[in-house]
Parts: sequence; C-alpha cells; structure tokens
Amino acid sequence: MVRVGETVSLRVSLCRNTTTNNNDMIIMMLTCIVVISGDMENQVEVEEKTRLINQVLELQHTLEDLSARVDAVKEENLKLKSENQVLGQYIENLMSASSVFQTTDTKSKRK
Repeated sequence: MVRVGETVSLRVSLCRNTTTNNNDMIIMMLTCIVVISGDMENQVEVEEKTRLINQVLELQHTLEDLSARVDAVKEENLKLKSENQVLGQYIENLMSASSVFQTTDTKSKRK
C-alpha cells in the first residue's frame, strides 16, 4: 500500500513534469488519486468532479470569448457613431451650401 507522503509527492511530480494545461493536470491528479486508492466509490466521485471541472472550465472560456466579443462590438459601435457624426455634419454643410435647400420667401415672389 502507498503511504500518504508518497501519494502527495506523486501528485506534485505530475504537476511539475507535465506541459499540459491546468485542466489536464487536474484530471491527471484526480485520476492518480483514484488509481492509488483503488476505491470504486472514489473513482465515481472523481469522475463526477472531473466532469464538473471540465464544464466549469468550458464555461469560463465561453465567458471570456463573449466578453471579448462585447468589447469588440462596443469599440465598433463607438467608431460607427463617430463616422455618423462626421457624415451628418458633411450633409448639413452640403445642404446649407446648395440653393435647392435654402428657404425661400414665397410672398415676395408672388408680388
């Protein structure tokens, strides 16, 4: 049987020797604990925890992606507002420079 100290050092060495992401390290550590203990109830519990950890990490990545998308849309929105203001001013200047859009005095023309 493996002693507690040996189990801990095995888990630490797994973390230090892997070049995978945190999710994979957590799964390996939990799997290592199950293999060492050999207990079926623990194995089911660890598999459930692993599944939940995977779901949490996936949701975190989804949230990060959505936050980045929101920031990009906000930036694009500000850019478009600025462009609309410039175009609006340009159209007003064209209209004021054109005689077609000038107000006319209809009473003076009729006399």
